[in-house]
This record gives sequence, structure tokens and C-alpha cells, in this order.
Amino acid sequence: MLDFDGLTKHLKDSHGLNVDKNQETDLRNIGYYHGYKGYRFIRKSSNRIAFTSFSQVVTLNRFDMRLKTIIYPRLMFLENALKSRVIEVVLSDSGTENLSEIYKKSLTYYQEFKTKNPNQTQNDRSRYRQEFKKKKDLEMKISSALIRDYMQGRDIENHYFDNDRDVPLWAAFESLTLGEFGIFFSCTNMAIKKTVSEQLGLRKSLNADGGLLTDIIFCLKNLRNAIAHNGVIFDTRFATQKVEPRVKKLLETEMEIENIDFSFIVSYVALIVYLLKALKETKDCVSFINEYEKTIEMLSANFPQEVYFKIVGTQEKSVLEKMRAFVKRTS
Repeated sequence: MLDFDGLTKHLKDSHGLNVDKNQETDLRNIGYYHGYKGYRFIRKSSNRIAFTSFSQVVTLNRFDMRLKTIIYPRLMFLENALKSRVIEVVLSDSGTENLSEIYKKSLTYYQEFKTKNPNQTQNDRSRYRQEFKKKKDLEMKISSALIRDYMQGRDIENHYFDNDRDVPLWAAFESLTLGEFGIFFSCTNMAIKKTVSEQLGLRKSLNADGGLLTDIIFCLKNLRNAIAHNGVIFDTRFATQKVEPRVKKLLETEMEIENIDFSFIVSYVALIVYLLKALKETKDCVSFINEYEKTIEMLSANFPQEVYFKIVGTQEKSVLEKMRAFVKRTS
């Protein structure tokens, strides 16, 4: 196991990166294993970045941290805003805030695949079972989350459980992760999906089954989790599943972006801008775009063009222009 001096020698001898005395604090702060080993490649460990100086390592780390700083508050806002809208529509649809009643009245998407038709296809029967199981699994997850928070002494759960009262929907949502919220919305009936989608102005041609918002939520879920756990995000390595084609089509259509590529973080920025605009947060759209543009200037000043484009993509300037035009056009 190498001590600090051994690590600096290893960086110099094995990677050609000399750590000056005035850079030792940077190395200690970002760490060799998180700061260097975590940032020395793009998406795959085999796709190494040809660093020519340790200052480039520091710059890339600061670039990634700055991305997290500007993205995370927007994701928190979007999560809260979407949950609030869904709560409002679900309460209206069910006429109650009681979870067990909501499960019966509003989380009924599985019934879309149930029919008395004797010619029902095997696919429909299979989909019915899958959707029914997903709903039941969700109910158990919500129950487990509420009990977990209660045992940890969380005030909301304490208030209801200690008084032998059912936890209302809004309180349950406080315990749901973004992914669990996405599953909840996917289980809601078509009327709820349609109402929420119309409030957000989602394109109907891409949303026949009401699942577009679910796809968007799952697209952003891993980004949100990576930031929350201080994972690397600049190269979108957090994406564990492919972005649904209709999410791409949505941005290509609404923002007039050609062949949007979610291998690059700018595409996630575009999706966040789209949602902020759907929620009528026009001023923050402009601020967010400007903050992102200023952030990527950190890279352009410190990396050769070839490496810069590998990190941000060749679409970056075009997507920025399209985002600004979209915000202006829809204001």
C-alpha cells in the first residue's frame, strides 16, 4: 500500500503526471482513488484520457463537481414539483388520501390489460400479471419505507402511527425515492396519466399509453442518485439503462435537436430545461443554460479540442443554441 509520497511518485513514474508542491493539497482533497482513478477515463475504463498534466485532472474533477452543483437543485425542484402535481391529480381521482383506497381506485393501470374477450392474447395476459405484480410490489415497498422511517423516529410517520392513523398520500410520498415515484406513476390509471401529461404539455403523439413521463423520470433517476452519492457524472457513466427512444424524440421534436445523444451530459441538461419550461420556470431555464455554458468553459481552456469533444460531444454548441431558442420560442 502506497503512502502519499508513494502515490505522487507513482503518478509521475507510471502516468507521467508530476504533482508540484502547490498541487499536493489538490491531490489530498480529491484523493488518488476517487480523484484520479475515477476521472482518468470516459465512460469505460478502456477509454483513457490522455492527461498531459496533473492540473487537467484537477480541472476535470472541478468540472464534474460544478456540474453536480448546478444540476442537483434543479432535480430536487423537479422531483418535488412532479410529486406535488401527481398528488393533486390522484387525490382528485380517488376522492381520498387513504393509501389503501388509492391503491384500489387509482393504481389500476394493470386493468388496461384485463379483458373478458376469450381471444385475449398471451401477451395481454402476461402484461396483466406483470403490471399487477408491479403494483403489489410497490405497495410493499411503500409500507417498508414508512415502517423504516417510523423506526428511525421520523416526525411525519411518528405522528400518524403513534396515533393509530393511516399515513396520507402526501406523507407517503416523502418517503419515496425518485425511482419508486416513477413506479407509482406508472401504476396509475389512464385518466391520471392523461391529466398530468396534459398539465405538462407532453406531446400526445409520443404518449399514447401515458408512459412518457415515467420514461423521463427513469431517465433522470440515475443522474439524481449519482449526484446524491457523489458519483462521477460528466461522462454519463451513471446511465445503467438505455434512454427510451420517445424521450429522445421528444427533445428532437420540441427543441429541434438533431440526433440527440444521451452519451453526453448536455442531453440531460436539455431534458431538465424541457421540464423546467413545462413547469413554467422560464427564468431558471435561462439561468441554468448560462451556468452550464460557463461550466464547460473550464474544460475548453484546459484541454485540447480532441479531448474536449470526447467529454462534451460535438453537439454541445448546437444543443445550447437549440435550448435557448426553445425557451424563447415557448415563452
